[in-house]
Amino acid sequence: MPNRPLTLTAAAAVVALEGLTALLLGGYVAVETVIGEPSDTMSSIFVAGFGLLVGAVLLRVAWGLLRAEKWTRSPGVLTQIFMIPVAVTLFQSGQALLGAVLTAAVVAGLVCLLSPPTTRILYGDAAPPDGVQDGRRGGA
Repeated sequence: MPNRPLTLTAAAAVVALEGLTALLLGGYVAVETVIGEPSDTMSSIFVAGFGLLVGAVLLRVAWGLLRAEKWTRSPGVLTQIFMIPVAVTLFQSGQALLGAVLTAAVVAGLVCLLSPPTTRILYGDAAPPDGVQDGRRGGA
């Protein structure tokens, strides 16, 4: 999309990185569940499945942000809000570097998702991508 603002592209990148991280961590837990000896197999399976599902959903949200789909901003913002307690927990558990990286990603994601250029392209008067008008392709 040639008129996509940089803020929308940056927001998509942040959400995609979060999705990729969740996908990789979910995959790691899945592999460790299969080759290791987890203390609680059912919990490990659930955590792995949840990580894989969340990762896939976030990657879909990031793709939708790149395509300027209106529905994608809400799950993007909600994800950033959910990451705040995770960042606080990282700081409290002595993982300050990871906490700082996550905090920077959350701030960047929120700023980009809530910025006026992003709002304008998703909800304002800016031309929709690929000639989409009122949810239909093509002209009116």
